Amino acid sequence: MDFVNLIKTGNSWKFATEADLEDFVWANLKELFGLIPLKRQYYVNGQICDILALRENKQLVVLELKNAEDRYIIQQLTRYYDALQEVKPLEDEIDYQQPINLIAIKPNFHRDNFIDKKYHHLSIDFFEFAVLLDKSNYYLQIKNLDDEKVSKIKIPHQDREKNEDIPPPSRGLMNRLAKCSSEQQEGILKIRQKVLSFDKRMEEISSAVSFKYGNGNSKTSKFCAEFYFDSKGMPIIFLWLGLKNNSSGRISRARIWTDWQGNALLEGYVPSGIGEKITSYKKLISNRIAKLYTIINREPKMLYTTDFKYIRQYCKDRNRVMRKLNNNEPIIYEECKLLEVDIERYAVGMKRYVVFDFGDYEPLNGFVDVALEKWLKRL
Repeated sequence: MDFVNLIKTGNSWKFATEADLEDFVWANLKELFGLIPLKRQYYVNGQICDILALRENKQLVVLELKNAEDRYIIQQLTRYYDALQEVKPLEDEIDYQQPINLIAIKPNFHRDNFIDKKYHHLSIDFFEFAVLLDKSNYYLQIKNLDDEKVSKIKIPHQDREKNEDIPPPSRGLMNRLAKCSSEQQEGILKIRQKVLSFDKRMEEISSAVSFKYGNGNSKTSKFCAEFYFDSKGMPIIFLWLGLKNNSSGRISRARIWTDWQGNALLEGYVPSGIGEKITSYKKLISNRIAKLYTIINREPKMLYTTDFKYIRQYCKDRNRVMRKLNNNEPIIYEECKLLEVDIERYAVGMKRYVVFDFGDYEPLNGFVDVALEKWLKRL
């Protein structure tokens, strides 16, 4: 796992949700318990088991996790045991001739838990866990209450102490971020921190494919920013900025390109959705650029008759981009790269252009600052 949701409660730390605890234990079953992951949130005969795992000898182990005190965990594990023994699922992987081992994992155990276990005939182990802070590192410590053995593993954690009022990223956002690069993850979390820290009225509104930031989700709500994830799971940033390349007082939802290293461009305005026209146009220009570089890098250096249609198209595209720049209109990243293509020397009689090494990007933080200021004025 790249990072885990932790929250501070008093002087101690805990997993933000039970799902976060389960995610981390599932990802580290081998290191913590020497177990092989089998199934999680497994439905059997009306019961849903948190985690099913195996020992090397194919013995089944059932783990039930609680992020807080629970007086009835023994009864819950008993129901899982009964359902598994009755149905005997996954028989190709599990040896049901061996006893099923039941494990309860909690931050602390109630007195009733020990009484229930004392008079129970099933094999049930109690493991108590704690999140420990050592200097700047966080660890999950798990202690077997039967034999007092302790294991500890480092927890990758995103530092959110700057503003403890900010809620941790939801599980939905964390799942989306898991498919992103480390630069994208860091960039998105920094913007999220900045936006949610800006004003107490700022809220995070999540849906299946996007995470919006504004003062609620009603018809009169004003939005500031949005992370939208496309069909491949890649993030696109939208900010509510001024029309006419952010020069107008009228606000609209702007699609932002970024290299996730601080550089950005306002590529166009999209009232809703992802902006399929912009996406298609970006792909079209990218393909044209690739063809131009094929011509440039060809050995031996020569032009074929079929090349001239790409060169003519290049001239049209370049002139269109230059008109946009002169009129202070938004241009996409691929149009910037088009201006850097030097192909004229291969075309006899073709108009000579100055190769444009485009470096006039805007700082991403600057766009976010403007979006926040404009949002505040609109409230």
